[in-house]
Amino acid sequence: MGRKSVKIAIVWHRLSLLTLTLCVLLPLSAWSQTPSPLQEWQYPGGTILEKIFEPNLPDWRFVLGAAVSSEPRYDGARPYRISPGPVIVVLYKDIAFASVGEGLGVNILRGDKYRAGISIGYDLGRPMSDDYTHLHGLGDITPAPVVKAFGSYVVSKKFPLVLRMDVRRIVGGAGGLLGDLEAFMPLPGSSKTFVMFAGPSFTFSNGQYMRKVFGVSAAQAAASEYPIYEAHGGAMAAGLGFSATKFVTPHWLINTDMAWNRLRGSASESPITQSPIQGVIEFSTEFRW
Repeated sequence: MGRKSVKIAIVWHRLSLLTLTLCVLLPLSAWSQTPSPLQEWQYPGGTILEKIFEPNLPDWRFVLGAAVSSEPRYDGARPYRISPGPVIVVLYKDIAFASVGEGLGVNILRGDKYRAGISIGYDLGRPMSDDYTHLHGLGDITPAPVVKAFGSYVVSKKFPLVLRMDVRRIVGGAGGLLGDLEAFMPLPGSSKTFVMFAGPSFTFSNGQYMRKVFGVSAAQAAASEYPIYEAHGGAMAAGLGFSATKFVTPHWLINTDMAWNRLRGSASESPITQSPIQGVIEFSTEFRW
């Protein structure tokens, strides 16, 4: 094994230990749920635009902070919950990352204008306690790991539109496959101390996931207030995300993330769905070095 391979292995080992520590020490409410009204590109796995606009970044970068978010109790829910949580991100060059929002990941293919890799995160599932009145009789969807393959491409420095896609496999729990097609770019009015991004997102899922999350089986119908409902795979949601970051100092920043999703297909028509309109807003303050 060459020196470069050994170094990457050491980095991966350190990030793995960090991710394991986060899993053990942080409350489940701090971990992102998959899917979430927040668009996938809004998670802090390291944007490909950094490679173009700041090519001389340090090898190791760290982010610590605190956040508070408001989002639906579960996919299709009408009631919302407010959740505080930490912001923890560790980046090693453009090779590897570990964060509360995205888990542990590595960029296998890297270039000035493209990036592709895999990550391992966590899905919180859907316990009936999230909204017992409406979920009683449906049973719990248990938490489960999520394996994600992703890729992104930026058009150019003059026209920094980022095109992104990913495929996620939930291993256990809700099970099934999900995928996203997305695009985002900096907005006019952005500067070195105030940066805004926005872009659309389209989410798809297979029948296994849709039946587990939005379907109602005969046994569930007998134990709940819902009729039998057979959900089908296909288009699941279309949404729009907006992020704004204000750098108070070169290291301290204040960040706002907002996203809106419209459930589609079987997800929208399911009797479990109380509202097809899903949104989230998150505020955070972070220190980066």
